[in-house]
Amino acid sequence: MSGDGARFGERRIEFDGGIKGETIEIATANPLNYHQVVSASRSLPKATIDGQLFRPRGQGRLPCIVIVPGSLGVADSHVAHARTLTQLGFAAFVVDPFGARNVTSTVADQTQYSFAASAYDVLATYRTLAARDDIDAGRIGAQGHSRGGSAVLTAATRRFADAVIGPSRGLRAVYAAYPWCGHQFLDPGVGATIVRCVIGDRDEWCLPQQVQGHVQAIRLAGGDASLEIFPAAHHSFDRETSIELIKDASVSPGAPTVYLSSEGAFVHPLSGESDARLVDRDLMVYALKAGYGRTGARIGSQPGQAEAFRKDMERFWIGALSEAPAVR
Repeated sequence: MSGDGARFGERRIEFDGGIKGETIEIATANPLNYHQVVSASRSLPKATIDGQLFRPRGQGRLPCIVIVPGSLGVADSHVAHARTLTQLGFAAFVVDPFGARNVTSTVADQTQYSFAASAYDVLATYRTLAARDDIDAGRIGAQGHSRGGSAVLTAATRRFADAVIGPSRGLRAVYAAYPWCGHQFLDPGVGATIVRCVIGDRDEWCLPQQVQGHVQAIRLAGGDASLEIFPAAHHSFDRETSIELIKDASVSPGAPTVYLSSEGAFVHPLSGESDARLVDRDLMVYALKAGYGRTGARIGSQPGQAEAFRKDMERFWIGALSEAPAVR
């Protein structure tokens, strides 16, 4: 991938076999919170983002996987995953949520745009790809990393997805890599969407126990959900780069989970009351004042961990998208 400073959609990327990236614009939105999406969608501020579609040539309507980056934006590892997926015969779309929003990183401030907007981006991308003649609309999945992992889990949740794309449509499967699960719907049902979460037991950004709880809640709601905890693995253990400390990372993995009502309103952890006026920043300020916040967290991988991730990713997507979708 070129490192010329251009936005991701402007970069010229080509994989083996002459697979070139096609830049596609996505009509999305910048909601203030989940409630605005679920219960007040007429007031959603519109936005446009973009990304690149990588599609193996001459193979008809293909299943497609949307790759959603985390707080550092699109990285070489995300493009490498797209390359791997095209080698398996899938189309892959790497979305860039940051460039059009003039955001370079959210590691120091996750409130530059809402987590609801991140999830909306995923479903807006689904809607755009599903309308294409060369993509199999019934076999579109999403793979999110860190903040992107949170986004794909929310996008799979029917309480949110129904409000954006309707009850009869949705992602076939989601692969949430080391996701932040600090926001969860009280009704976490995902319908027919297959869910897979992976996280390292040394993750300093996201709490493995919180991911465990989210996966179990999906299972109890009737969903097909699985979890793999990788031993001695840090955050972003698929990057195939040495472990490094991101000094300005602002994290609070031990803070209480914030639940969302059926209407999409945050339920404050202290009062237990839902409030449609609450936004991400309100809950993050609460976490800081309660003493959960700290600065500095590690990312990267040790030998063999990136390869283990890749194998798990390949196995999941081959199983999830190589068969006809279930009736939703």
